[in-house]
Amino acid sequence: MRDQLLIQRAKQMRRQPTEPERLLWSALRARRLDPAKFRRQVVIGSYVVDFACRIPTKLIIEIDGDSHDFQQEYDAGRTKELEARGYRVLRFTNAEMMTNLGGVVTSIAEALASPPLPVSLRSTTLSPEGERGQKGS
Repeated sequence: MRDQLLIQRAKQMRRQPTEPERLLWSALRARRLDPAKFRRQVVIGSYVVDFACRIPTKLIIEIDGDSHDFQQEYDAGRTKELEARGYRVLRFTNAEMMTNLGGVVTSIAEALASPPLPVSLRSTTLSPEGERGQKGS
């Protein structure tokens, strides 16, 4: 039942994209970042993600509107769960989409070209001792 609700929600979101989603879709659709094939409003687990590329790399693009300012914990948990499924998640704001589409597309192309980090390195932070050790290396 929940899966059907998510699928219906994804279909509705595809029919009524926001302006930033429409702009990015025009840059990503039809393998414009060859060989990457992006789909929009894709159900992955219990989430509907804005854009997903499964081949050649597992990459998710999320466009965050103003409401995301108030749900940072939720977004962090969502990103962590998607990363546990093997995806890399890139987030851009509506403002970035509207004022710097070229820079956003360049960032996506760079992410597609670079190998993903191993899961063990994605969410780690260095302790103060580790940071000092890194600087001195």
